[in-house]
Amino acid sequence: MSSDTAQVSSLPLPPMQYINFYTDENVRRNRAPLPPRPIHDSYSMFGHAFNADDTIIRSLESQGFRRLYPMHFERRRELKKLNHSLLVNFLDLLDLLVHCPDSPKRAEKVEDLSLLFIHIHHLLNEFRPHQARETLRVMMELQKRQRVETAMRFQKHLDKVQDILQNALQSLPDQNEIESNFKVPIEMLEHMDCSPSDNANADSCYELDRIMCSVIDNMR
Repeated sequence: MSSDTAQVSSLPLPPMQYINFYTDENVRRNRAPLPPRPIHDSYSMFGHAFNADDTIIRSLESQGFRRLYPMHFERRRELKKLNHSLLVNFLDLLDLLVHCPDSPKRAEKVEDLSLLFIHIHHLLNEFRPHQARETLRVMMELQKRQRVETAMRFQKHLDKVQDILQNALQSLPDQNEIESNFKVPIEMLEHMDCSPSDNANADSCYELDRIMCSVIDNMR
């Protein structure tokens, strides 16, 4: 088995004759076919004719179906009524198939069941815009919560850095203390002035080195 993971697409691949048109060379030289133009009039999809100016959810009358509920209604109540009517008509169809299988009412019951399913499907589709708004609202709330949590974590890190800087500033010595540590004692200067120039054999280190060592000791 190869170590490289195979890239599997959830959609079928387009025809190869279209893929060969969009090579890197054709795209670089502007030889690739242009995308299809937007449709401004009617078009056909899955065997049905559609108009570009139609609403997303078309009315039942525009699709050639008889409306079973009034124009102003409560969707939840109508869905329950349609569901009950669907069960009753299905039981009537079973009763016809048992007692009168050759009755012409059987086709009528099948048409009634089909019309009920169409109405139920239409009412459910009318909830799609509300579902899209709710989905968008949940996504925006999730993004807001993530950004607020990120801002809170950043603020905690910022406060921690400020505390570290404040403690570092407080631990620094005072300027007057630093200046006092670097001052050379007057006695040592007087000793340097009074000492003879030929007294180098008495001590192996220089006087300036001794002064610097004294300054370093005072800083500790």
